[in-house]
Amino acid sequence: MSLLAVGSVAFDDLETPSGRRENVLGGSATYFSLSASHFTPVAIVAVVGEDFGPEQMKVFEGKPIDLQGLDRAKGKSFRWKGAYGQDLNTATTLDTQLNVFADFHPNLPEATRRCPFLFLGNIAPGLQLNVVNQMAQRPRWIALDTMNFWIEGDREALFEVLKAIDILLVNEAEARAISGERNLVKACRAIQTLGPRIVVVKRGEYGAVLAAPEGLFMAPAYPLEDVCDPTGAGDTFAGGFLGHLASTGSLSLEDLKEALLRGTVMASFTVEAFGTERLAAVTQAQIQERLAAFKAMIRPSGI
Repeated sequence: MSLLAVGSVAFDDLETPSGRRENVLGGSATYFSLSASHFTPVAIVAVVGEDFGPEQMKVFEGKPIDLQGLDRAKGKSFRWKGAYGQDLNTATTLDTQLNVFADFHPNLPEATRRCPFLFLGNIAPGLQLNVVNQMAQRPRWIALDTMNFWIEGDREALFEVLKAIDILLVNEAEARAISGERNLVKACRAIQTLGPRIVVVKRGEYGAVLAAPEGLFMAPAYPLEDVCDPTGAGDTFAGGFLGHLASTGSLSLEDLKEALLRGTVMASFTVEAFGTERLAAVTQAQIQERLAAFKAMIRPSGI
């Protein structure tokens, strides 16, 4: 495997204007790995409970996803219940049950400790730093996701792990909360002084912003007529973005731009159905077709 992802595998109960679903497979590591595996082999480190069975395992079958780091513990898996109104950019959390995830302390299998690329999903900063310290050698790059809960409640630990990473992926509110800057460009530049030299700001239906030492790049979201469920779109984006970078081994500005487009396209598949339904079934041909259409939309002829 080339890309190691540490995060959550969970069950979601979802309600959107398109309907309701219960016991949908979710979690950051799930969406991330399903997306990234279209570009590079992935290994997962996460924990599930006794309610995670063969039906859930089928989602990963036939894909280059190594599950030896998926621990099983007594009890129930992490569960989240959320609802979206007409504004699909914002979810209302109705219930969160950490269950076995409450005692999750990542223990990397020996075979994963030399992975050249590492993605630290949205878990406590102290655990993220512990994962970094378990690596047998420093990966070629380390990417990290976080959230306002940690930014506000565990700021010192978050800033410590930021010093150890290369790429940060956050949304607009998180970028502003970390940096203290309202202007998004200033926020990205301020974050770069904290450690990560590459900052990606996920903006939902408004696309994404990339800040690299060489400059800035913006990409719109892929236009869709129907959006069913935005759950997991950010993790899917991260999977496409980092999966491409792992496949090339490059962090050049051109490869970062290409990665941003691939992340955007992968996220567009996820939102078309509930949970991982669309993402788990998408084919390489469909990805390439949509990527070509996306590039045609945003790159005027002759340029």
